[in-house]
Amino acid sequence: MAKQLTIFMENRPGRVHSVCDILEGKGLNIWAFTIQDRGDFGLMKLIVDKPDQAQLALAERGFACALKEVLAITAPDKPGNLDRLTSALLEKNVNIKDIYGFVSPNDRQGLCFMEFENPNDVVIAELIGRYGFQVLTNEELYEL
Repeated sequence: MAKQLTIFMENRPGRVHSVCDILEGKGLNIWAFTIQDRGDFGLMKLIVDKPDQAQLALAERGFACALKEVLAITAPDKPGNLDRLTSALLEKNVNIKDIYGFVSPNDRQGLCFMEFENPNDVVIAELIGRYGFQVLTNEELYEL
């Protein structure tokens, strides 16, 4: 599974820049991100090339952050793919807790990162594989 770095931070000017500056200073690359507003505070979620190093660099600078395993799913960029993915998960009563993604402009591959609740212990990779999606291993993701 992929590792998502979640950073809890004050919602004020310069905080996102501080995170980016620290990571750039360590030569770490941000591949995907999302920011969620929570009033006076926010959550910044990152997929980076070296998640363990990124967490350490930010923690050393006083940021509250944690690593969490998330599913990295890929499929060709086609209309309706998100509908098909969510239909596959609904079929087995899997609840999506968090999801974000993008399409690579180079090869037109969709890539999304997902956290879910799986009450029936469904084998997600097998389920969504039948719909044309692939779950990337940690190694496959970091080789992209």
